[in-house]
Amino acid sequence: MDAAVDPDAMLMLAYARGDLAAFEALYARHRATLYRFVLRSLHDTALAEEMFQETWSRVIATRSRYQPQARFRTWLLQIAHHLVIDQFRARRPQAGSAETEVVFAHLATPEGEQPEHALSEFERRRHLQRAIEQLPDEQRTAVLLRLEHELSLEEIAEVTGAGRETVKSRLRYAMDKLREALAQ
Repeated sequence: MDAAVDPDAMLMLAYARGDLAAFEALYARHRATLYRFVLRSLHDTALAEEMFQETWSRVIATRSRYQPQARFRTWLLQIAHHLVIDQFRARRPQAGSAETEVVFAHLATPEGEQPEHALSEFERRRHLQRAIEQLPDEQRTAVLLRLEHELSLEEIAEVTGAGRETVKSRLRYAMDKLREALAQ
C-alpha cells in the first residue's frame, strides 16, 4: 500500500521518525474505534481496557518496523484481534454443574409462550446487540468489523488472518443467524 494514500500511515511513519504529535493524532483518531472493537469482542470492561492499552503498547513497540502494507486502521485492528484471540485461548470458560442447571432451567420456558409486545427502537437495538453477542467468535468478529468499522471483505480477511471466502461465509452464516434471532 502506498503510504501517501493513507494519511494515518503517513502519521505512523512520522511517529516512527520521532514525531510524538503524530502519535497523539493517531491515538485521538482511533482510540474510540479500537476500544469499542475490543470491548464488544471481550464483553469485559477491565479486560477490554487492558487489551486496549496492550494494543497501543504494541503499536509503540513496533513503530520502527512499521511498513504500510494495509491501511493503518486495518493494521491496528489486526493487532487488537490477535490479542483478543489470545485472551479467548487463555480463558476458556468451563461451566459448573450449578451454572449448567440455571441455563437449562431458563431454556425450559419457550420464548414463543411469552406475550408479544411492540418493541421500542432501543429494545430492537438491544435485541440485535444480544443476537450479535451470541454469534460464534469468528462470526461476531467479522460482523463487528463489517457493520461497525465498515471494513471490506479483504480488510476483514487481513485483520483476522482468514481467507476472503472464509470471511464471506462467516458473514453469510452470521447474517442468517441474526435474521433468525431477530425474527423470534
